[in-house]
Amino acid sequence: MRSPIHIFSVAEYLEAESKSEVRHEYLGGQVFAMAGGSKAHNIITLNIASRLRSLLRRNSCDVFMSDMKVKLKAANQNKTIFYYPDVLITCNPEDKDKYFVNYPCVIFEVLSPSTEASDRREKLVNYQTIASLQEYVLVSQDDMKVEVYRQDLLGDWTMEVLGSEDTLVLNSINLSLTMADIYEDIF
Repeated sequence: MRSPIHIFSVAEYLEAESKSEVRHEYLGGQVFAMAGGSKAHNIITLNIASRLRSLLRRNSCDVFMSDMKVKLKAANQNKTIFYYPDVLITCNPEDKDKYFVNYPCVIFEVLSPSTEASDRREKLVNYQTIASLQEYVLVSQDDMKVEVYRQDLLGDWTMEVLGSEDTLVLNSINLSLTMADIYEDIF
């Protein structure tokens, strides 16, 4: 027996999401519930967001955690997507929407077994279509390892892998985080 898949409009999704106790990501009309994270995932996310928030205080940039959506278009398609990154930063004064960010400059995803493949492939490809995005950062919760995807002035992307002795330099906001900042109370 076949059942039709309901395709939600952006307005329907945003309305339903505003009343939902469970977060859902939106991919071109389809809605997917998000899994919960581990303690390590939450601590790492909080470490990153709180450190960045402290460093960017009294600055024109805003730091958001897991409950703020980012809106974008799917790569090579004209379909709207809403993702919930673990941490995101916007410094664009036009980012005034109440429930999502349109112009992120940095996005962090803390890798977990249920999201790692999506974070590395689907989200990487889709996030790279955001003109304002300069850095996409993948943070392992099992090892002291960070991968940074950076967009250069020509629009090309590079990738850098950082280990326990390295420092994460965020060129887009002119700040750095040590691995100790990111992994405090984890390792």
